[in-house]
Amino acid sequence: MADEPLVLGIETSCDETGVGIVRGHTLLADAIASSVDEHARFGGVVPEVASRAHLEAMVPTIQRALKDAGVSAGDLDGIAVTAGPGLAGALLVGVSAAKAYAYALGKPLYGVNHLASHICVDQLEHGALPEPTMALLVSGGHSSLLLSTDITSDVRPMGATIDDAAGEAFDKIARVLNLGFPGGPVIDRYAKEGDPKAIAFPRGLTGPRDPAYDFSFSGLKTAVARWIEAKRAAGEDVPVRDVAASFQEAVVDVLTRKAVRACKDEGVDHLMIGGGVAANSRLRVLAQERCEAAGIRLRVPRPKLCTDNGAMVAALGAEMVARNRAASDWDLSADSSLPVTDPHVPGRGHPHPHPHPHPHPHDHVHEVAKENLYP
Repeated sequence: MADEPLVLGIETSCDETGVGIVRGHTLLADAIASSVDEHARFGGVVPEVASRAHLEAMVPTIQRALKDAGVSAGDLDGIAVTAGPGLAGALLVGVSAAKAYAYALGKPLYGVNHLASHICVDQLEHGALPEPTMALLVSGGHSSLLLSTDITSDVRPMGATIDDAAGEAFDKIARVLNLGFPGGPVIDRYAKEGDPKAIAFPRGLTGPRDPAYDFSFSGLKTAVARWIEAKRAAGEDVPVRDVAASFQEAVVDVLTRKAVRACKDEGVDHLMIGGGVAANSRLRVLAQERCEAAGIRLRVPRPKLCTDNGAMVAALGAEMVARNRAASDWDLSADSSLPVTDPHVPGRGHPHPHPHPHPHPHDHVHEVAKENLYP
């Protein structure tokens, strides 16, 4: 344990201020401050509200994480932070905080990719990731199939949504059904009491000439909304539970079908599912059934680790340190469209020479004279 890197991770890509502390593959603390209630009345995340909430929550959340982990800031071997993708203003808050802590503590800074972090978090649940691993990431902002042969340097996109992400569709249908925000948990709850075969909603991009691994949920969302509107226009009651179950089944059917196909086509025998929608109970059940039938091992972190959190950022940061990846420079900036092919944003210098377990305070960004701060 003592030889494994101790890393603090900061996640602020959307509406949750997450701070996690990881030693190797062991989770020590996972502190979260969510601003979801502040966005609920708008029916979606308001970027400016999210950014201000991150500013208020950052220091208390970091302090709580350090206390929960039973470590001091000086014990850390590095600071990791989500550099993108995400909301630009929200990302900037996290990146700025990470720079401040890394600079003041004399620790290496690692700007990492939000999507790659969602994959890496599974190491905290099930141990080291097999190489290669196929990953299905589904959330409010992303629906992606990714092939990872090295989570720190080689993540290849196989497919992605061409319009609405799966989580976004959940939110919109929940709003049409007057079920509130966020839509994922409430749709899941109502669907458990409904009939998934009650209504034959369309499965997007599943035709023989459609892209094999891309997703589309805009047409499904429109079909469900029109079905509900037609019922209301006719003065009939909307069977909310059946609509929720049938809509949810259409989403998870496409997600799991394409993920298993990608595994078979690429000869990969492990499928990892992450992102907020991975907490959906029906997705987990159907994925398990289809993976077992195809001889594929399924890895899904517990629900709390599927949603945005600092633990996933710390997990990827710890892997960066363990594999001696180059730390980021002080000019690291937020990149709202950071491609998943960049698991992290390395500096222009040489790889960090002391990854285990105690880096020298002057190994990172040599041009900065920390003696000016600490005589």
